[in-house]
Amino acid sequence: MTRNIEIILNLLCAGMALFAVVVAAIGVFDMVVVSGLTVLVALLICFLRLEHDPDKKSPHQILLALHFLLGLFLIYIFWEWGVVMFEQEVNIITISPGQSALGWVAIALTCYLSYRYFGIPMLLVVLASGAYLLLPPTLLGAGVGWRHAVENLWFSTDGVFGRPVEVVSRTVLVFIVFGAVLQRSGAGEVLLKIALAATGRFAGGPAHAAVTASALFGSLSGTAVANVVSTGVFTIPIIKKVGFKPSFAGGVEAAASTGGQIMPPVMGVVAFLMADITGIPYLKIIVAALIPSLMYYSSLFVVVFIEAKRMGIEALPKNERIKLTRDDMVKSLALVVPLGVIIAVLITGRTAQNAGFYALISAFVFSLVLFPEFRRPEKWWRALVDSGKTCAVLMIIVSAIGFVIGVINMTGIGLMFAEAVLSVASSNIWLALVFVMLSCLVMGMGVPTGAAYLMIAIVLGPVLHKLGLSLMAAHLFVVYFGVLSVVTPPVALAAFAAAPIAEANPMETGFQATRLAIAGFIIPYLFAFHPDILLVVGDLSLIGLAWALCIFVLSTWGIATALGGWEWNKLPIWQRALRLLAAILLIVPGVASGLMGGGLLAMCLLLNVQAIRRLRQPSMQS
Repeated sequence: MTRNIEIILNLLCAGMALFAVVVAAIGVFDMVVVSGLTVLVALLICFLRLEHDPDKKSPHQILLALHFLLGLFLIYIFWEWGVVMFEQEVNIITISPGQSALGWVAIALTCYLSYRYFGIPMLLVVLASGAYLLLPPTLLGAGVGWRHAVENLWFSTDGVFGRPVEVVSRTVLVFIVFGAVLQRSGAGEVLLKIALAATGRFAGGPAHAAVTASALFGSLSGTAVANVVSTGVFTIPIIKKVGFKPSFAGGVEAAASTGGQIMPPVMGVVAFLMADITGIPYLKIIVAALIPSLMYYSSLFVVVFIEAKRMGIEALPKNERIKLTRDDMVKSLALVVPLGVIIAVLITGRTAQNAGFYALISAFVFSLVLFPEFRRPEKWWRALVDSGKTCAVLMIIVSAIGFVIGVINMTGIGLMFAEAVLSVASSNIWLALVFVMLSCLVMGMGVPTGAAYLMIAIVLGPVLHKLGLSLMAAHLFVVYFGVLSVVTPPVALAAFAAAPIAEANPMETGFQATRLAIAGFIIPYLFAFHPDILLVVGDLSLIGLAWALCIFVLSTWGIATALGGWEWNKLPIWQRALRLLAAILLIVPGVASGLMGGGLLAMCLLLNVQAIRRLRQPSMQS
């Protein structure tokens, strides 16, 4: 039985990946068919994967059979769903109590899979949404009837099969197949080799290489956790080998992989979701995200450099550095050309799904030419199966988020929450931004980046827009803190995925990742107070852009040295506190606070230079 289920599972995964490619190639022929088939196949795959593990010699046969039977029952439920969806397109119909009950069973099974794959945080979000929807007003609920609720959340395109499922099935899944092809072809290993060669001359070079490689692959992988698992097995052992602590090695990989979700041109598929929700052209979004993402990764390099110097880790000896060959540079075309294709197709005005399809075709062709091992059909098959599994898990969480968003739209709780934030923060933009930041970090915990953005943007995006931020700045603010929730304890999924690979404590790895990603907590505030860094504001000022970059560099340096406790030598506690204060003053808008912060930071720098001179004088005299 186990062998048969493995065959069925692989066929379903490959079929889902191929269906995503077909949809990207020809467009959506019928959204009901595309959404229904995608969600159904995803549910079937995830049920079969629960107890089936090829590495286990004796899987639990009873549970395996039970999940197989539940999968068959799901096919019947979706048949009833399809009958209702197609019939109500042409006639006014009444949904029977039996069909309503089947809808709730399907929602419950989706909730169960969300729990099995994403843990308790996601389960609590879905259960809390359902409880609020159904409980009577006397128990602080919305009091929506169970039949009316399921009609809107299951038998319509406003709930489970709403905008999140539509966007992901239409646009996002093909990019997951694209990333799987690059991984299976060997392009990822070539990318890592190039990154190691480029950074070997710097102190802590392998950690810098991990940052570079994860930045590029993190943009393609769709989730930070997937990138940690795929690239971390190569990068983390190398980082540890040169002398970094295990928790720091895991933190570097987690922070770098997380940053891939804000790195153009793909941005871990968040850019496509944002374009769909806001109506802002995709090309404009990736232009706006360019400088902030470069700032994020520049700060990562600085923090790694500071840590390397603090621990006395020097650059690799010249004879140990990796040297690139002409073959390596040629093979890198398998990654470079598809990224260029994405940008070129978008510039011509074609859709993001077209860009994904042509990028996939170019990646496949170049991989065939440049990587002889990839010419084996077995490699193509494994790429389809791998991407199908990833697509299925993503669709589970997106379906659950669709349910939550449907509840928000039905009950108006999102509007009430937004009004509550506005009333508490009043006219204080700083307080409002902090409230929104904390809400994003909490709501995004335990949820993949794309799903977190969908859930948060619906509720909190309008809040920031009402406070005067541009639509672009408001949504990028939400994106950044939704992304950072995967490295922020106590539910730091990316850090927790890196910890076992690094053989480190998960919570300690999470705190290290947060320290490394500290620039990500600064940059969104620049969107609000210095929007010139987005490059797309109507009255772009080069002076304003230069001022914003100056503030970022100084504040990031202040926080990085304060948290690291080192700047050419060990810093005393009082000076670390002063540096943190200086960084905060720099971020606060206004010339007076900026000058005060800059002055404090300059004073700290001068005091540290004098302290180093005093330490060197005795040795020079002797």
